[in-house]
Amino acid sequence: MKQKDFIVSPGKRLRLKDRDPGFTAHFKNEEAARSSTEQSFETLAKHQDMLLAEESHALLIIVQAMDGSAKDGTIKSVMSNVDPQGCEAHNFKEPSDEELGHDYLWRFVKHLPERGHITIFNRSYYEEVLVTRVHPEGLKKQQLPAEAKGKNIWKRRFDEINNFEQYLVNNGTLVLKFFLHISKEGQRKRLLERIELPEKKWKFSVSDIEERGYWDDYMKAYEDALNHTSTKHAPWYIIPAEHRWLASAGVAEVVVSTLKSLKLRYPMMSKEQRGEMMKAKEQLESE
Repeated sequence: MKQKDFIVSPGKRLRLKDRDPGFTAHFKNEEAARSSTEQSFETLAKHQDMLLAEESHALLIIVQAMDGSAKDGTIKSVMSNVDPQGCEAHNFKEPSDEELGHDYLWRFVKHLPERGHITIFNRSYYEEVLVTRVHPEGLKKQQLPAEAKGKNIWKRRFDEINNFEQYLVNNGTLVLKFFLHISKEGQRKRLLERIELPEKKWKFSVSDIEERGYWDDYMKAYEDALNHTSTKHAPWYIIPAEHRWLASAGVAEVVVSTLKSLKLRYPMMSKEQRGEMMKAKEQLESE
């Protein structure tokens, strides 16, 4: 299983119907994938430690999906072994009145990772070309000036997001974007789980059922966004999410491969630092 299994190639037209949400790569079942996944988790923890020590890069992980696609579970699984001192997650809901008073990227910029850290956005600024496109009444709440509206608004926002992500990459923040791909039938089963299983009832929301009625609209919005914002510097990865274990394995594989590509290492000590360390060692041993 490689990154190429999931990537949305920039410039090549994507059709979501051509991507199988039930894809399992070469794994026959969850048990067969477990050892590979556990190894990826261990490798991720090792490289995250070096990322934190080196402090030259940051990693922004964006997770987008329809309700019921196991966003929370995938994030929890993949990041289960990392050092919490260098990792944080943000779950973005509807914008507050204060946030609506600013440009649409403002509330996300405040939570970007510092160098050496990993930050996960559970939903992100891409909601501004997805939810607000399916529900255009959301744009009215933003009180945009007349020149910021019009039929070109989505194309303009795609360009703004691409430029924003290029800026982040230019300054050392890698951007990994994942769309957890589930079928409408798969979502139906997951939403039923939330109703039937005691440990999942707290996740149920009537709004999930209401949004399900806009399924086709969301698929069109996602397809357009993926095609316009999968770039060489910040490509999208479509992760099959019909099987929770494959979603975790797929995201982990891409994150690990990306961190490996940085060729991270622990900082080298200068001659002066080594001398100070040896003096400290002598002092400690003499006590």
